[in-house]
Amino acid sequence: MPKTLRHGSLAAAGLLVLASLTACANDVAGSAAADEAGGKGEKVKIMVGGLDKVIYLPAMLTQRLGYFDDEGLEVELLGEHAGVEAETALVSGKVQGAVGFYDHTLDLQVKGEEVQSVVQFSHAPGEVQIVSDKAATEISSPEDFKGKRLGVTGIGSSTDFLTKYLAVKNGVAVSEFKTVAVGAGESFISALEKGSIDGGMTTDPTVATILAENSGKVLLDMRTPQGSDEALGGAYPSSSLYMQTDWVNDNKETVQKLANAFVKTLKWMAGHSASEIADEMPDDYSKGNGTLYASAIQSTMPMFTQDGVMPEDGPKTVEKVLKAFNPDIKYADVDLSKTYTTEFVDKVVD
Repeated sequence: MPKTLRHGSLAAAGLLVLASLTACANDVAGSAAADEAGGKGEKVKIMVGGLDKVIYLPAMLTQRLGYFDDEGLEVELLGEHAGVEAETALVSGKVQGAVGFYDHTLDLQVKGEEVQSVVQFSHAPGEVQIVSDKAATEISSPEDFKGKRLGVTGIGSSTDFLTKYLAVKNGVAVSEFKTVAVGAGESFISALEKGSIDGGMTTDPTVATILAENSGKVLLDMRTPQGSDEALGGAYPSSSLYMQTDWVNDNKETVQKLANAFVKTLKWMAGHSASEIADEMPDDYSKGNGTLYASAIQSTMPMFTQDGVMPEDGPKTVEKVLKAFNPDIKYADVDLSKTYTTEFVDKVVD
């Protein structure tokens, strides 16, 4: 929608849309309250930007371990292919929470939406820049992105953000290459093998499958804090539970219960092997290859925090990355203190 509406009819349409979104949000909140009153427990809907992605594994694992139930919560996990779609579901009022990258909170703030991370799952992106076997001789670093087609989960997604940053950081303008929305999993792999993209940014278990099939090579690995430092210049908080600030302030007891459950999961993960974690997940997540799936989890484990706390200076790194290529954020005065809170994770009892 344009920033300035010149015609009264468009203004009226805008008000109708806003009213619709507000009504949707109220309906969801009302439904949750009704369920609680009926003795079913507090109902919360959370949209995840890829339920089977290892970077968002704590969401499903918390449910599988029964930690939501332990807190008296009835949590419904919904899935989308990309974090940007989870963001849309949150601001439209379809869900109360989103599991996705923290960087969306900055992007939304400059668009007038107050959203904050309440549990930080990770201190590294968990992303890998892959190049296809066919293009491996042409792409040896992000300096070679010029003229290439690079896959991302969705336009406006965190993979899109990071790809553009890596290009700009290495002297390639955003206009000199093309990002292509190809999702993850089979759709990403198919695009890579068919030559629809020359490379792209993705996560496990997609990365593990590509390497096992010898259809691509790793260009940059940001699954560890060290990899994040080398590529981005610092800790990069990514996977998180983020929610609309007003909803958080109005439902602090529920948010505390969510924080209790997620931090308990993060601590459980730190004390168990990748194979033990894989065993707790839905059978279809392994795509029939349990060993490969456990290997994918093992490769991604270093990205996760153990306490859900935002890493020191992490928000500044994210802001630096977004300001490098995003004109909306580059010239905006972002209040980082409003993009996350440690109020709830600080109160979690071991």
